[in-house]
Amino acid sequence: MLVEHPRIVAGGATLGSRLREPRTLAALAVGAVLALLIGLQVVASIQGFEGPLASLARDFVGTPKSMSVPWAGLLLALVGISVRRRVIALAAAVGIDAVWVALRLVDGHPFSMGNGPTIVLTALAVIAAVRWRGRERTDALKAVALGALLVLATKVGDVWLHLTTTAHATVLDEYVMLADHALGDPSWVVGRVLDVLGPEVYAVLHWVYIELPVAAIAVAVWQLRKVVSTGQWPGHYLVRTFLVLGLIGPLFYVLFPVVGPMFAYGADGHGFQVGNFWPTALPPLDSSPTALPFDEFTPRNCMPSMHTAWALALFIHTRRDIDGSRAPIWLRWGGAFWLLATLAATLGFGYHYGVDLVAGAVLCLTVESALRAPERGWGAFRIRLVAFGAVLFAGLLLSYRYLAVPMSEYPMAAGAILIGLLASLAVAFHNTWFAETPAPAPAPALHKA
Repeated sequence: MLVEHPRIVAGGATLGSRLREPRTLAALAVGAVLALLIGLQVVASIQGFEGPLASLARDFVGTPKSMSVPWAGLLLALVGISVRRRVIALAAAVGIDAVWVALRLVDGHPFSMGNGPTIVLTALAVIAAVRWRGRERTDALKAVALGALLVLATKVGDVWLHLTTTAHATVLDEYVMLADHALGDPSWVVGRVLDVLGPEVYAVLHWVYIELPVAAIAVAVWQLRKVVSTGQWPGHYLVRTFLVLGLIGPLFYVLFPVVGPMFAYGADGHGFQVGNFWPTALPPLDSSPTALPFDEFTPRNCMPSMHTAWALALFIHTRRDIDGSRAPIWLRWGGAFWLLATLAATLGFGYHYGVDLVAGAVLCLTVESALRAPERGWGAFRIRLVAFGAVLFAGLLLSYRYLAVPMSEYPMAAGAILIGLLASLAVAFHNTWFAETPAPAPAPALHKA
């Protein structure tokens, strides 16, 4: 007697094939995200700070934590729907936001925005899932998922920053400070320059620093502008790099806890700082560095510099269009400005050491190499580049921790090695992905019916 194999299910499909169906994968992804949010909310409630679900609730019916992120998420979601529906969605979001702003002001609360785009983004997801069909539904849900992931990533990131403070009672800033001497202590240099330039420059750089997600969405919307008209999604675009960097980079915050110059060596250290040195004076070099006890509320989010990694990714994606053609001049100059301004802010505000930026750049080039041009496959060219970047990143962190003293004693040699290794990775990256402009794909042949 024939016995049906236990892996065979109704309709002749195997369990594995059903798990690979788009709807099943989407359901599993949604379930995983919900489980993560619920778990983080429980942890946040136990430890006494705001969790992701509570923060989301404020975005819907309270005062949103960010005014720009909800709008950035909605704008990203609009790339998947028609122009007419974009106008309707934007009008609805503006109208709802205006009502909430008025209610808050009447009630004596500070000005804030973000409820409208959050509500409309959710409504788009429900309407697309329930009422639309075919490619119209698929494009809309994919775009909405990207917009929602952007918003949720910021919520998860906020919780993770809180958790970094409880994971380690000490920080490694004394080691990083010594290693940074090999680069000429750039945070102290740029910090003094910003003091001379005055509050206007500071305000511009601060706006650039906090609005990096908005700049990223502007680039992503430009990259995805043809999705509805062509019915095709590009194989790779900026949002993918941003999300993967946000998933990998913060893991090292708990492996290599660092708070930054303005806290460890400045007046913002709340009594835990080595001294009030930053940015006016360099602290004396200590040949016996130790882990520094620190407070329970300053995030250990310096190593690597994720702002550097994200800004560099933005810069890379503003060099060429999705099809390999040269990007418009306004986009190229915009990407260059955002990168340079972000680097100046990370150093000049005392948020990072120079070696943090080197590690962030290496991480970006490594992740981008793993994701870029998926149609080219995983040949030796990609494996070599990703392996080089991964080994270099690990080597940097190990050298900052265990070779900090000799790096400070021989700064010229150590600095030349650091810059040389980063430059070699950058050259290899450019030669792999940018040295030759890809030839345009041939037009498909037309066949008569």
